Amino acid sequence: MNFVEELQWRGMVHTMMPGTEELLNKEMVTAYLGIDPTADSLHIGHLCGVMMLRHLQRCGHKPLALVGGATGMIGDPSGKSQERNLLNEETLRHNQECIKKQLAKFLDFESDAPNCAELVNNYDWMKDFTFLDFAREVGKHITVNYMMAKDSVQKRLNGEARDGLSFTEFTYQLLQGYDFLYLNEHKNCKLQMGGSDQWGNITTGAELIRRTSGNEVFALTCPLITKADGGKFGKTESGNVWLDPRYTSPYKFYQFWLNVSDDDAAKYIKIFTAIGREEIEALIAEHTEAPHLRILQKRLAKEVTIMVHSEADYEAAVEASGILFGNNTHDALVKLDEDTLLAVFEGVPQFKVSRAKIEAGIKAVDLFVEESSVFPSKGEMRKMAQGGGVSLNKEKLAAFDQEITVADLLNDKYLLVQRGKKNYFLLIAE
Repeated sequence: MNFVEELQWRGMVHTMMPGTEELLNKEMVTAYLGIDPTADSLHIGHLCGVMMLRHLQRCGHKPLALVGGATGMIGDPSGKSQERNLLNEETLRHNQECIKKQLAKFLDFESDAPNCAELVNNYDWMKDFTFLDFAREVGKHITVNYMMAKDSVQKRLNGEARDGLSFTEFTYQLLQGYDFLYLNEHKNCKLQMGGSDQWGNITTGAELIRRTSGNEVFALTCPLITKADGGKFGKTESGNVWLDPRYTSPYKFYQFWLNVSDDDAAKYIKIFTAIGREEIEALIAEHTEAPHLRILQKRLAKEVTIMVHSEADYEAAVEASGILFGNNTHDALVKLDEDTLLAVFEGVPQFKVSRAKIEAGIKAVDLFVEESSVFPSKGEMRKMAQGGGVSLNKEKLAAFDQEITVADLLNDKYLLVQRGKKNYFLLIAE
């Protein structure tokens, strides 16, 4: 497979140095991409870069995932309006280990193949580098004029940030440039990849290598992912969409992809999956014929959820979606863990009710009218229950005064009441 062609049809090439494609067609190339370790999980904003590394390895080249332990302690000014929080070494090491586990789902770190992926941390070669040595060995090769001309620096200096640009951040491009130099010397790394906002930092590295060793190196960036409506990709009302299920449940993760627009689904299925070109074109054509079936969104959500989580998590997410939006039954509901249950019914009206009264046994009509406000009156509740319009935990209520006990509690804590077809209420026993 031709790596550049693969990225181009997927819409994953923004800028590329002349000669990059020729190099990749000529030999197995070692290439690196930097990942910021400021959290112990990647989020979907990292996924485009990770997929670039994945395609690189699939095309027979060697990927290096660089965790920016040293640069993460400083913070990159590119596209940022504020300086970052600085992390300590213990936190960085913890974050690095967590990130490697996530990357292992995309990259082969374990085999003895010559293009086996490696994880490197620039803290390992920066921690003993003194300021004086850095100034002599790196600083003297790059002029301030060259550094000042970078877009990331200009934007900060021209008032886009309240606090200007600190010296710490100004030196960032030299630190990233030195990473490229170090990996070129020690790992024969000839290509750096990243988002288009990294172009200035990447070219500083290429210039530093040219001026020190004279070696020729290359660069390739992907576009920053956007939404069709101009909104920021990967952000929801509750913040980032994380790959770690502790921060974003597989159900919510699945729902994120399922709910993207038609235009975005056609774009994202190329970027965030490994599905081949012919199949994607067929899916897009099928989707265009019947957009209401949401064929693209369903396939996209399936592929990414399985890749990041697992097939079991994907199936559980589909089943959970069916509880709220389909005809899934009581059996599906009782299988949900607490996190997924709360994620599925987020936004549904909730009432706290007395656990002691449920333990003693309480009539449904008393629980739904007096202990909570599911129904405004006992008469209305009786009428609807007799017509078969009231369900408890996805099962029709046998009688309006049916006794409810702790045996009915989901996860020993919750009751799901359905009034009519679409009105759900979550009762929490405390």
